[in-house]
Amino acid sequence: MRGFQELLYGLPPYLLASIAAALTVAQIILAFLLFQPGFEILQWAGWICLWTAGLFGVLPIITLRQKGGLPRGKSYVHTTALVDSGIYAVVRHPQGGVAGLLINLGGMLIARHWLVIAIGAVGMALRYTDTFKEDRYCIDKFGDDYRYYMQSVPRVNFVAGVIRLLRRWAKQGKEIRR
Repeated sequence: MRGFQELLYGLPPYLLASIAAALTVAQIILAFLLFQPGFEILQWAGWICLWTAGLFGVLPIITLRQKGGLPRGKSYVHTTALVDSGIYAVVRHPQGGVAGLLINLGGMLIARHWLVIAIGAVGMALRYTDTFKEDRYCIDKFGDDYRYYMQSVPRVNFVAGVIRLLRRWAKQGKEIRR
């Protein structure tokens, strides 16, 4: 495991994300070319994945612009403050993690062709692996605050994130009523 971490953290920044993005583009093109009609329920599930990916792609932009302590005139990716609210209270990696994974999954479910599935699976693996590098980068940038944040918010499991958030809200509501 130690050797894998050293290899992973030694890779150039954005390499895994760039390869995953290229595979996703290839997957989308192939999904259009190799689309097979039938199994409408899987197609609907795929479209739900794609629309959900859109939400996870847009919400971080809004949240980081509002709460990220951005220097004037800078892009939302240049945040200077650790944001743990909004979409970031649900998952740590909404764009590069959840959105990308859902796009790959949606393409697989819509096209249902072995090549689209294979490319999507590799893209998903690279994308998920890249979230470990992102966590390391954020630890370097935000320190122990990010380590604590990692303990309370899941990496990409948005279902678990929503459940944790609802439990936290319910607990806070009970404390307020006392």
